[in-house]
Amino acid sequence: MRNQPALWPSPEWHLKKFTPDLPVLYFSPDVLQSTAKRFLGGFDGLVTYAVKANDDAEVLANLVAAGIAAFDVASPPEMRRVRDAKPDAVLHYHNPVRSPDEIAQAVGHGIASWSIDSVTELDKLADVPRQGTEIAVRLRLPVAGAAYDFGEKFGADPDLAVTLLQKVVEMGFVPSLTFHPGTQCGDPQAWAVYIVEAADVAKRAGVRLARLNVGGGFAAHRSGAAPDLEAIFDRISQETHRAFGLDAPQLVCEPGRAMVAEAFTLGLRIKAIRGEDAVFLNDGVYGALTELRDIGVPDRIQVMRATGEPVEGALRSRVIFGPTCDSLDRLPDPLPLPTNIAEGDYVLFRAMGAYSASISTGFNGYGLQDVVTVAAL
Repeated sequence: MRNQPALWPSPEWHLKKFTPDLPVLYFSPDVLQSTAKRFLGGFDGLVTYAVKANDDAEVLANLVAAGIAAFDVASPPEMRRVRDAKPDAVLHYHNPVRSPDEIAQAVGHGIASWSIDSVTELDKLADVPRQGTEIAVRLRLPVAGAAYDFGEKFGADPDLAVTLLQKVVEMGFVPSLTFHPGTQCGDPQAWAVYIVEAADVAKRAGVRLARLNVGGGFAAHRSGAAPDLEAIFDRISQETHRAFGLDAPQLVCEPGRAMVAEAFTLGLRIKAIRGEDAVFLNDGVYGALTELRDIGVPDRIQVMRATGEPVEGALRSRVIFGPTCDSLDRLPDPLPLPTNIAEGDYVLFRAMGAYSASISTGFNGYGLQDVVTVAAL
């Protein structure tokens, strides 16, 4: 991502004035800081940011400015980026699979919390300094309600989690549990099920948890009504006190997508229209639209002429292709667009701050986006 520091009024204003032919990500620091303060004010515990969602230096700097002081990092490069933004940041290394070299680098960064989901991964941490260091056992359950299930890759089943918690205590670490309900999860019940099971695991292990990390998974506003984050915050707090009683652990969350998505709008240009069914854009699934293959096409979209006028009216579902020479470069589902669109029009995708630039490639010479700072989205 290349950041242009000038502050423009809006994406529409910038597109009309400069008519860029390359993809542009429009970034609103005010929106990002407002979202961060929403989490800090509404969640009953420590808020950490999952850096993988968007590790841009300006994103990290604005989160720090908003009061975020703890970060969920998955690799040594992410640790370095956070240290550049905030040297005294609290780091949670919650990627549960690590090489010995990664562990050594992480120790140098002063990791406060590590997650594990197997005996072998816990054994790798035998030489990590104790000194109040937390080990969070990652729990997994077959819980529905998310776009896709993180438990297919990470997590320990309840019986194994019991064993791991006991071993964490034996090794002299601070014991905690963590889970992830799955990405783009809008149902508070998913967290409730996990919390009840976490309390049972801790009881069976005979371990008092220092903290319970309820993961990420908080949904961004992609379609329809905006997710009710406060309802999820309230349910998490209520279920924790109900399930654990007087032994309720401190809470931690690690939002990524829901923290940063709303702060960015993606501006793409129509390169070609083929008949009534196909539209070619100047970015696709090898670029900022990569994740749409996995979680579907959003509906928070608008179209405008290069001269600034909105393109509205009756909609027609179109097959959307990206600009590369690969025929796989297409969105998984048709996208409803106005019937009177034309080549050179701009298509604006709202809430595109998460997993757009961070997993974009440069395949075929496409996929790089300029970042333009705007006052409002």
